[in-house]
Amino acid sequence: MNKYRGHSFRMTCRRIMIVIAAWTLFVHVMLAAKDANQLIVHADQGKETISRHIYGHFSEHLGHCIYGGIWVGEDSKIPNTRGIRKDVVEALKKINIPNLRWPGGCFADEYHWMDGIGPRSKRPKMINTHWGGVTEDNSFGTHEFLDLCEQLGTEPVICGNVGSGAVEEMSKWVEYINFDGVSPLADMRRMNGREEPWGVRYWGVGNENWGCGGEMTAEFYADQYRRYATYCRNYGRSRLFKIAGGAGEADYHWTEVCMEHIGPGRMWGLSLHHYTTTVWGAPKGSATEFDEQGYFVILDKCLKIPEVIDNHIAIMDKYDPQKRVALVVDEWGTWYDVEPGTNPGFLFQQNTIRDALVAGIHLNEFNKRCDRIRMANLAQTFNVLQAVIFTQDDQMMTTPTYHVFDMYKVHHDATLLPSDLKCENYQLDDKILPSLNASASRDSSGKVHISLCNIDPNRSAGLDCELQGMKVKKVTGRVLTASEINSHNTFEKPDTVKPVPFKDIKIDGSHLSMVLPAKSVVVLEVQ
Repeated sequence: MNKYRGHSFRMTCRRIMIVIAAWTLFVHVMLAAKDANQLIVHADQGKETISRHIYGHFSEHLGHCIYGGIWVGEDSKIPNTRGIRKDVVEALKKINIPNLRWPGGCFADEYHWMDGIGPRSKRPKMINTHWGGVTEDNSFGTHEFLDLCEQLGTEPVICGNVGSGAVEEMSKWVEYINFDGVSPLADMRRMNGREEPWGVRYWGVGNENWGCGGEMTAEFYADQYRRYATYCRNYGRSRLFKIAGGAGEADYHWTEVCMEHIGPGRMWGLSLHHYTTTVWGAPKGSATEFDEQGYFVILDKCLKIPEVIDNHIAIMDKYDPQKRVALVVDEWGTWYDVEPGTNPGFLFQQNTIRDALVAGIHLNEFNKRCDRIRMANLAQTFNVLQAVIFTQDDQMMTTPTYHVFDMYKVHHDATLLPSDLKCENYQLDDKILPSLNASASRDSSGKVHISLCNIDPNRSAGLDCELQGMKVKKVTGRVLTASEINSHNTFEKPDTVKPVPFKDIKIDGSHLSMVLPAKSVVVLEVQ
């Protein structure tokens, strides 16, 4: 009996030691995870406002962006309001689209606005030389675009023709749209069915004038901007916010010249175009047929945008330390090879969870620089590049990128909350990237929203989040993720990638602990 008791005692001790060892290992693992992924949100701070205009969009006369994407004509069997598709209007209203840029893009600098007004049957046709060489009938023009903006309840952003147009042409366009008195142009507007002026505030003075907008030097463009902008007048209560055509990618010389020779007093904003792609002048790869290497390359390119933006901002700060001039990132997004069998000039590409992560990261980085970035426009809204909506005849579907804009709309006009993030790396071969990306804001009701991206396609990430100065009472969330790195929606399966409730969160005073799924975008609402 004593022998049995001794054996039993030793067995019990071993079990206790095993339990202690297992618990110690568990604690070490949890502490290691906590140390590896930590986010501190300074919920008791914040002074800058995240402009809702950072969440803007861009629709160019390109492929099926305008024709078929938004415009079907009044005689179409597709449900429409004065020729504008009802389904896409409702979808864009759901994400609170704050502004819409039009008519381009490269198309803007060959577009002559007077061809797009008056009776549609009498409007002259034109060749879209930039995008596919197709003939356009100009049935979608100024009145139709501004009708679309009114249906959406959004601000129009009009880009004027500096490349092939005259100063007088752009000056008259502003007068036609904004003048509320008696003049030949205001009377022409009334004759074409619009009594009251629209009062459009945001005007781009040219587009990519270093390239498709005229192959100009920075010095020549700066002089042209001053000339064109002089004759874009304020009428009535309308005060124009003029946006100078800025640099492409890392052309810091262009920004330097514009800031020095145009100056803060003559422009509200200076634009920047930056696309996430593999390499210019070579095949860019498929939007859907890619392996982890292809996934990594795009996320690597995406995570270089903060450096590019900060370098441009540093130049702007040199000439404008008061930050009067906004940085306007009015073309951004992914750019791949077109889908097989489609017109190469139409730039139609699919949209996967990889693109959703690119969108989430960009918007987080724009949020964090909202003291200088006050407008941005995703390229493009319908059926082109990183589109938020696809249409096909009478069908419509939303993309993973659309869902990111829907989840992130909580940041519109909210107060940016400073945050500090420490995280593990996502590694592929000998290359590494930070696995997490985040931004946070507080809305007018006091709710805090935190947007998080876990780019690691293979591993979930435990995250400890501290909200300094705030005791958490309630937290809810949504998550967007997918089974594969190339998962995407189709007309046959439109809900393959869509947000679902995120519940893997625990509250402890001012701390939240959670596990972010691999390749996911998560948005939390904290009260």
